[in-house]
Formats: sequence, C-alpha cells, structure tokens
Amino acid sequence: MNVLSVMVESSAGGRVGEIAATFGVDWPHLVAQVISFSIVCALLYWLAYKPVLQMLEERRKQIAQGLANTERINATLAAIETQRQEVMAAAHADAARLIEEARGVARRVKEQGTQRALAAAEQIVRQAHDAAAREHTRMMGELRREVGQLVVKTTAAVTGKILSADDQRRLAEETARQLT
Repeated sequence: MNVLSVMVESSAGGRVGEIAATFGVDWPHLVAQVISFSIVCALLYWLAYKPVLQMLEERRKQIAQGLANTERINATLAAIETQRQEVMAAAHADAARLIEEARGVARRVKEQGTQRALAAAEQIVRQAHDAAAREHTRMMGELRREVGQLVVKTTAAVTGKILSADDQRRLAEETARQLT
C-alpha cells in the first residue's frame, strides 16, 4: 500500500484513519519525511554507491588483465628458456664435434709419428676450445640482452608505467644474474 492511498483512506475516516489518529500520525510531516528519505537514497545511489561499484569493476578488470599478462609473460619466459637450452645444446654439440675432429686429427698425426703434425693437432684443439668458448660467450651475451629487454618490456607492460633508465638497467642486471 502506498502513502497516498493510506492518506486518502485515512482522510475518509476509515480504519486506517482511526489507527493513524490513535498513534498521532501527522500526515504532512510523514509525507515530507518520505520524500526527503527518497531524495537522500537517490543521491546516495548516484553519488556514492554507483561510483564505488564502477571503481571496483575497473580494479577487477585491471587485476584480471594483470593476471593474463603474467600468464603470457610466464609462457614467453618458458619459451625463451627452452630456446636457450636448445642453443646451449647446439653449442655443446658443435664444441664436442670440433673437439672430436681435433682429436681425430691428433690421432692421425700421432700415428704418422711426426712432431710437427702433433703440434698442429694440439693447436687445432686449442682453437676449437677457444672458438667454442667465444661462441658460447657470444650466445650467452645475446641471450642475456634479449631476455633483459623482454623482461624490461613486459615489466613496463604489466606495471603500466614507463621505467626509468636506472630501473631498466637494474632489471636487465637482475635477469642476467639469474640466467647464469
């Protein structure tokens, strides 16, 4: 039953009117209070409750996006780690092949019995080791730079802020340290 129908019934002198008169209901003041309360409720809804709900929804979306970015970063890092292991395995295989070739040359030279050929084989072994070490160092340097750049880019994307040169340097150093 709404307030207007109650007012009409009470003014007509019905049962509601008797009850209202018994309790001393002042209809004009009651209607004013109901209107004031309705205005306050509407203002609270539009000015307080609705903006808070919008803010909570935006934060929920940001958190969901952050989690999705984290999953994507983890997948990328796993792919990079797999690629790094493949590169390392290839470098080790090349080094082993070079060393085995050098040993083969050394065996042939040793069988021939000449000191000069033996010295040449040892030189080849040293060169193979040096070449493998240089290749390994070069590949690790490239890998560290690429992973460092990826970490800096993904960190900037996840946090949503522009990283300073010092932050970028620190992240790249920390990533390089963890890769060793």
